[in-house]
Amino acid sequence: MAAMAQTTQPTGSAEPGPGDLPKGFRGAEAGWPQLHRIPHPPRRVPLVGDVLGVRLRTPVQDSMRIGRRLGPVFRRKAFGKEIVFVWGARLAGELADETRFAKHVGLGVANLRPVAGDGLFTAYNHEPNWQLAHDILAPGFSRDAMAGYHPLMLDVAGQLMAHWDGAAAAGRAVDVPGDMTKLTLETIARTGFGHDFGSFRRDRPHPFVTAMVGTLSHAQRRNVMPPALAPLLLRGAERRNAADIAYLNRTVDEVVAARRAADASGARGDLLDRMLDVAHPDTGERLSPENIRRQVITFLVAGHETTSGALSFALHYLARHPDVLTRAREEVDQVWGRAQTPGYEQVAKLRYVRRVLDESLRLWPTAPAFAREARQDTVLGGVHPVRRGAWALVLAVLLHRDPEAWGARPEEFDPDRFAPAAVRARPPHVFKPFGTGARACIGRQFALHEATLVLALLLRRYDLVPEPGYRLRVAERLTLMPEGLRLRLIRRSG
Repeated sequence: MAAMAQTTQPTGSAEPGPGDLPKGFRGAEAGWPQLHRIPHPPRRVPLVGDVLGVRLRTPVQDSMRIGRRLGPVFRRKAFGKEIVFVWGARLAGELADETRFAKHVGLGVANLRPVAGDGLFTAYNHEPNWQLAHDILAPGFSRDAMAGYHPLMLDVAGQLMAHWDGAAAAGRAVDVPGDMTKLTLETIARTGFGHDFGSFRRDRPHPFVTAMVGTLSHAQRRNVMPPALAPLLLRGAERRNAADIAYLNRTVDEVVAARRAADASGARGDLLDRMLDVAHPDTGERLSPENIRRQVITFLVAGHETTSGALSFALHYLARHPDVLTRAREEVDQVWGRAQTPGYEQVAKLRYVRRVLDESLRLWPTAPAFAREARQDTVLGGVHPVRRGAWALVLAVLLHRDPEAWGARPEEFDPDRFAPAAVRARPPHVFKPFGTGARACIGRQFALHEATLVLALLLRRYDLVPEPGYRLRVAERLTLMPEGLRLRLIRRSG
């Protein structure tokens, strides 16, 4: 289960009316009138529910195992809370219909509200700051803006490669997830906010990363903890989480204060400048200081955590599939020629490298699930009545493995699944690593450009050697990340 308990934050509807939706966790019992038609695991225990065999540290992978057995729609219950899960391609396609369904903020997302509030990712649909921030910040991801970020991305990638050159020369294996986290944190911090965390000058993760991982892990623990017991069982963890949130807030406040104090002639035109100086083009509204803090935290956390996971999974698969690595490297050499620093336009021409990235995101979407709620009473799949405000959790990590969409061997790594003809042959809405609809990730093009650029630079520079005996293990902290992944590097000549 992606989560079996829920914070009691109020949950908004796509079209709320005064008091017309229940507050707090909305269990499936109230919203799915024919719930008995949806299968659940056997051996349900009275009062506590489907807890036999539950793995609290890996709830997503737990749900994958159960979903494979129960089918494209199933339910799980724990401590009185019932959740409907969907992963079948046809049903997920219906849930992606924006006229019938909208984003539902629940589960782990709501547990991040104490730190991110009404930021873009965690805002409820009825909160006005979501649309305000989206309209102000969307131009920050335009083609011209992205071209402006490209030199900074190259500079941070150069820091990574200098670090990896040292490891290659010394014969040391590199910590792939740790180094990808440093890379992506520095990239979003410098491009978006003009801030340098100095990650590659540190032997240990920056305290911001430690606090960020702490808040994500705490939200994950809250997901699988009965709400009534959480204050007792997580007392110490709640204090640590409060300290982590306070550190994140202080760090962001310092970044914003430094920008406000800077000479106006030093304006960069980046995301932070837009937050501070740009008014909504129609209403003239501006983001409040509190919301600016929440948006900065949202971008720093979401803007690096998911991309670092995507890069880490891609490097794992490249190291394990030398034929794919060779083909990707040949494309880089052909497209970039002898250029040491590729231009912005050259990155988009790396179509096979992008397929490698997409296939890695298919198998392990670093944001593994998203929730959708009904805008009005409807029927899902022609079988399951759904009341307005009821919701389901779409397991993207299983949707991406549905044989109906991906063929008889969906567990195999094959970048050619994303060749143009193969994409056209598939039904829509079966590949959702960045969510769906109006609330899909605003920074997805930023992440894809950064990740494609970095993969290509690393392929050109190194041979990747997997450590003997390593088997992929996936850690969960709301996002997914390879655990214990280390690679040895051989610096290529030329």
